[in-house]
Amino acid sequence: MSNNTTQQFLEEQVQDALENEQALNIQGFGSKRFYGNTSIDGKTLDTSIHSGIVTYVPSELCITVKAGTPLKELEAALEKNNQILPFEPPHFGENSSIGGIIATGMSGPRRAYSGSVRDAILGVKIINGFGKTVSFGGQVMKNVAGYDVSRLLVGSLGTLGVILELSIRVIPKPEVEKTVILPSNQSDAIKYFNSIRKAGLPISATCHVDEEVHIRLAGSNTHINHLIEKKHWHCMDGADAFWESIRNQTHTFFSDSDKPLWRMSVAAASSPSVQLDNHQLVEWGGALRWIKSKSPPNVIQGVAKKRDGEAILFNGEMAGVDAFPSPEKIMFELHERLKRKLDPKGIFNPDRMYKGL
Repeated sequence: MSNNTTQQFLEEQVQDALENEQALNIQGFGSKRFYGNTSIDGKTLDTSIHSGIVTYVPSELCITVKAGTPLKELEAALEKNNQILPFEPPHFGENSSIGGIIATGMSGPRRAYSGSVRDAILGVKIINGFGKTVSFGGQVMKNVAGYDVSRLLVGSLGTLGVILELSIRVIPKPEVEKTVILPSNQSDAIKYFNSIRKAGLPISATCHVDEEVHIRLAGSNTHINHLIEKKHWHCMDGADAFWESIRNQTHTFFSDSDKPLWRMSVAAASSPSVQLDNHQLVEWGGALRWIKSKSPPNVIQGVAKKRDGEAILFNGEMAGVDAFPSPEKIMFELHERLKRKLDPKGIFNPDRMYKGL
């Protein structure tokens, strides 16, 4: 099936759902099906059939791809030109589509130092809630304020439209990346992350797990080697495999399936440790904390709120608990108004993010 044909097929599926007022369960390869409220009634709309690179001019630092394009295929094309996605997205399973990464808003270890997935989105093409294909944004970064629908779609879990195409900013691949390791408890690690952040070191990722600090440095080989020698740091063997395990959540920390996995976002400079009865993994200089815990949701979310942050149930189920905490009334009303504007009949992934939307 050609790409023009697949777009037409997806349009027809949406138009048919509108006519019959039938909900659609939008997904690609289904590798992130666990994320969000997962019990969605409706007909599955498979976007993995709409795949391929549309345009890619390496000198423009931008690539436009169809939503069903496998992430590994996209990254392989960039690798040939020594370029990478700045947000280092995770691969959950053998197949993972770029559309799914955008819909879930997932960024990996590099996010705190090179920008989030939302920062990298320049434009999108979607099927809206009227069954029409529309485009937003473009292929260049514009320094203007406005209603940026393309970025609103990031992390919306497919509730605002069917993503067809994406224009994404890319960056040059560092000449070299080396990881240093230091023994440390969590409290001291976060204090250390804050101190090296202020020092302006060429960091591309940080992590604390199993009583060790991991710091990935990126730049020229000469500069990185000089820095490591000056600081008397010890380089880690097998660093690429380590960061892949953190990014893709195959590290042993994530293997305990008996406890739900919580994702807590807080300010990097917030309280050094989060006191809960659990084992934790810290990323992004302290701004992201993965927590395996059976503690009551109100306790975990309360800890995050005290630090002006948020905790979501990332993976795993707890009876009567939604993945995302209910937003304040005014925020829910804003979500509701946006949903009505882009999806007036409410057919796109209903209840996937918030119950009632």
